[in-house]
This record gives sequence, structure tokens and C-alpha cells, in this order.
Amino acid sequence: MLVEVERLPRGERRRRPKVLWLWWHGEGEPDLDLLWRAYCRRFSIEHGIRFLKQALGWTSPRVRHPEQTDRWTWLILAAYAQLRFARGVVADRRLPWERPLPARKLTPTRVLRSFVTLLPLVSTPAEAPEPRGRSPGKPKRNFSGRAKRYPAIKKAA
Repeated sequence: MLVEVERLPRGERRRRPKVLWLWWHGEGEPDLDLLWRAYCRRFSIEHGIRFLKQALGWTSPRVRHPEQTDRWTWLILAAYAQLRFARGVVADRRLPWERPLPARKLTPTRVLRSFVTLLPLVSTPAEAPEPRGRSPGKPKRNFSGRAKRYPAIKKAA
């Protein structure tokens, strides 16, 4: 399906609008307005998933059970929510080539950069650890065995 833009926003009028081809599979005629909004929204979703994977380490642990995966995903989402809530509290620690942003517009990456400055201000409910001597380690001849394998989920054709 070919989509052509009639007019561009005010700042974009210098360049000619490009044509865009969108693919549609479904019953009946597609709703072009809905398709266009979904296409534009796709970029923020892709960048959000990329941030969760690269900066917060969503896919870095090698978990053995689906329940562990669910818990890890919820922990990553809680960390992301903390970054969003901390936007108004942290100072903008930007790199030399970045423009300053108001506090309400700080990206999660910029908040993560300055999140370290919050830790001394926020106290922790935990007490300092006490040294207890040398750990006994794992008992000899204690083998946990091979990890349980789960089949890969395959999408239908």
C-alpha cells in the first residue's frame, strides 16, 4: 500500500516528502490513520526494547526456568520505572556534544548516567555486612546435574 504525505510539519517543509510503502495483511480495507500511527510508534518501542537489553541487561542473565525469566523481566521493568520517576530529581549529566534538556524531558540513558549521585542521598534499610570468616564452599561430591531444557517456541507460519 502506497502512502504519500500531503504536507509536512512546519520545520520539515524544506525537503520534499518521501513516499512510504506499508504492508497490510488482514480482512477488509485497512484503517490508514491507525496504520500510520502504529508505524510512527514502532520507533519508540524499538528503542525502548534496545535500552532494556543493552543498558539494563534484560537478556544478559542465563536463567534456567521460565519463572526466573518472569522475575528478571519484572525486575528490569521496576528499574526502568525508577529511572522514569527519578527524572525530576537528578541533574542532567550530559556528554559534551549533547544539548541540555529540561528535567521532564531527560531520557532514561541520561537519568541512568546521573543515578549514581542519588545513591548517597537515599538511605538503605539494610545494615552494613559483617565479616564472618571463610566460606565453607560447596560440599564435595555435590553435583547439581544438567540443566533442564525447554523447547523453543516456534511461531505458526
